[in-house]
Amino acid sequence: MPAPDRHSATLALAHALTAAERGLPVIPLSPNKLPALPSPHRDEPEPVACHGECGRPGHGVHDATADPKAVRALFAAAPWATGYGIACGRPPHRLIGIDLDVKGPSDSLAALQHLALRHLFTIPDTVTVLTPSGGRHLWLTGPPEVVVPNSAGRLAPGIDVRGTGGYLVGPGSVSAHGAYRLAPGTADLHPAPCPPALLRLIAPPARPHHLSAGHAPPGQGLVRFVLSAHEGQRNTRLFWAACRAYENGLGEELADALTEAAVRTGLTAREARATIASAARLTGH
Repeated sequence: MPAPDRHSATLALAHALTAAERGLPVIPLSPNKLPALPSPHRDEPEPVACHGECGRPGHGVHDATADPKAVRALFAAAPWATGYGIACGRPPHRLIGIDLDVKGPSDSLAALQHLALRHLFTIPDTVTVLTPSGGRHLWLTGPPEVVVPNSAGRLAPGIDVRGTGGYLVGPGSVSAHGAYRLAPGTADLHPAPCPPALLRLIAPPARPHHLSAGHAPPGQGLVRFVLSAHEGQRNTRLFWAACRAYENGLGEELADALTEAAVRTGLTAREARATIASAARLTGH
């Protein structure tokens, strides 16, 4: 592991403890914004579907805690951490992050404003974190009965959603590209409730899983998408399809079919299972 930057590490722990005092579950992050603790299962010959049941740290967002003693222990195990992540979807806040990126030609803030006009909702005043690249994270809260999935660019180009199983880089964190800081005027705000119209856009109702006459079983389109992959795109297509399956509640149901489809395109069963496991982790399953 890289040599720790003691000043950044001390600040990261201090900010993480402040967030934990507000009931926000946190994990230490490395300068690359990824969970700082490596998986305890990284040397296993086969992917391990463990979300921390083994009792050891290193399970990414599943390690997140608001207990000060546990937070200190996580940071003590990762002295190279220079930031912290805040788990989304967890009580009591059930945080939802709207990540407005500025990379590329699209104006993500304008896109969100256009969605607000089109779907008749107001973007509320809320906690806003400015990123080193010039983007911003809007913090919203969701109701307990709604599970918001993670998504990238589905709402609009340049707009990512951080929901259950995802995390936001907390203010005060320092990454390889700079610091994350609260936008002026938002430090004293509480995360605002997500407007219902926006909530419907980012958490569409689950589709019924029953079969209708003349219709293919749910998810068969994803299987066909994997089967049509050519060399050089097999793993990418499998990962995309697996992410969509988990986002729509079909991940476990389709895992075997997606694995079989990937093997038919030329991947090994082990490669396919590892890719599907990565999609499950990314989507919080």
